[in-house]
Amino acid sequence: MAGAIDFYFDFSSPYGYLAAEMIEDLGQRCGRAVNWHPMLLGVVFKSTGGQPLTMAPMKGPYSVLDMRRSAAFYGIPFNMPSVFPIATQNPARAVLWMQQNHPAHAKQFTLELFRVFFRSNRDISKLDVVGDVAAGLGYNATDVIAAAQSEDIKNQLKANVETAITRGVFGSPFFIVDNEQFWGADRLPMLERWLTQGAWKY
Repeated sequence: MAGAIDFYFDFSSPYGYLAAEMIEDLGQRCGRAVNWHPMLLGVVFKSTGGQPLTMAPMKGPYSVLDMRRSAAFYGIPFNMPSVFPIATQNPARAVLWMQQNHPAHAKQFTLELFRVFFRSNRDISKLDVVGDVAAGLGYNATDVIAAAQSEDIKNQLKANVETAITRGVFGSPFFIVDNEQFWGADRLPMLERWLTQGAWKY
């Protein structure tokens, strides 16, 4: 069986949001499952010396323009959040819990978290907002909030981020399939060609 696509994302990444809206369809077209891995860019940046695009000199204003333009190009609704960037530990931990306890709904939960942040301007760094999103899918908000604060889930997220760094993940979105790395939502067409037409020499 063909290997899965590992999809790494941070909830504060607009391009991660765009990729989240498209990656499952790509996986279906290519006959590949997609494994979703929440991670924390803030921790990654400590290893790479990186910073959020919107905070970089000159790149900042351009990046916001490009985020809007890219979303419009793909036909994906997008509103730049009024609070940005945000800490994403809480939604990432909640997703880990959902993946373990209700895997059938984990991807939809992840998408809804992205959507309320990048469409509805709700601050998903806040646990009550994360709980509201879970409740909208029929889950008990209190249970999800408690899980996101558990030491077990915190340790799992820490381990997941360490694994991501070990695998060379330095940005969001980041894809690994068949030991090949692709960074950025704009690399999805290249990723699809790689899987459907075969790898090429470079």
